[in-house]
Amino acid sequence: MTRPAQAAPGGRPGPLRRVAPALGLFLLSPLVAEYLLGNVPPSELWGLVVLAPMYGGGAIIIREVTRRAGRGWPTIILLGCAYGVLEATLIDQTLFNPAPLFEGDVSRGSTLIPALGFSAVNALGFTVGHAVWSIGVPIAVVETLVPRRATTPWLGIPGLLFTCVVFVLGSLVLFGGIRDDSGFMASPPQRIGAAAVVVLLAVAAFLVGWRSRPAKDGRSPKPWLVGTAGFVASAAFVARPEDWWGTAAGIALIAVTAVVVGRWSRGDGWGATHRLALAGGALLTQAFLGFLLLFLHGTATTANLIGQTVLVLGALALFLVAHRGAREAGEAREAGP
Repeated sequence: MTRPAQAAPGGRPGPLRRVAPALGLFLLSPLVAEYLLGNVPPSELWGLVVLAPMYGGGAIIIREVTRRAGRGWPTIILLGCAYGVLEATLIDQTLFNPAPLFEGDVSRGSTLIPALGFSAVNALGFTVGHAVWSIGVPIAVVETLVPRRATTPWLGIPGLLFTCVVFVLGSLVLFGGIRDDSGFMASPPQRIGAAAVVVLLAVAAFLVGWRSRPAKDGRSPKPWLVGTAGFVASAAFVARPEDWWGTAAGIALIAVTAVVVGRWSRGDGWGATHRLALAGGALLTQAFLGFLLLFLHGTATTANLIGQTVLVLGALALFLVAHRGAREAGEAREAGP
């Protein structure tokens, strides 16, 4: 009998299978961040060629660096925040650009900080939005799909270096394209300040979680409760008013969510199904918001609404597959050898 094509000598999976999770993350990140959100309509799916190197490349780098360093989700989320600042200030420079995000948008003016040249509500939205939906949710879903490799590197050093090159080139292409379209360039002090914030967030990412915290007494809540909390928290975040009160409420919501999830994650029984449920709640928020943004952006054509429905159903199917795998893996661990 011949050996399966994907199997390498010694029982190891073949090269394509080994990097398959990274390839999946490469595509899933921009699909969740821009297409499921409705920011880019399904009719422009070809844009993945341009968006995936930056979004997917960034997600892979963050995930690989975190896992190689033996760190966990606090590091991933803080690096996701650094990515959010990097994209919004140095790559597409949307945070500093005085042009509205879309026709009728007034979010910038409501919380503008003149001395810094950006809106507080937008700064919070871009940073947290990218950390959660561009980085956190896609990583959580793909890691759950490969439970045996959830916390191990997916790429070797050459693959990681290649991904870094792809990320840089993709970012430069987007930077150049947006610069040509808008003609806008942030001021040197703005860019220097933004770069400093990116570095500080990256450093902070490796200062947290370096020492394991003791587990607290009691069991973690059921995954369905965690998922419901994730949906409520993420929905409240995107629905908050775009003013100073909404900014303060968003910061408070993030702090409360971090404390609650941190306590839950130290409870007995916390595992992949809980992390996936939390990501699923945020994913559901993104799905609802996507249809709304299609109408706000004037792109809610019949074809785009059908395409958006297909995207949502695809995301649901992927979530269910991941959930089934996570549950079976958890049952296998409980059963023991």
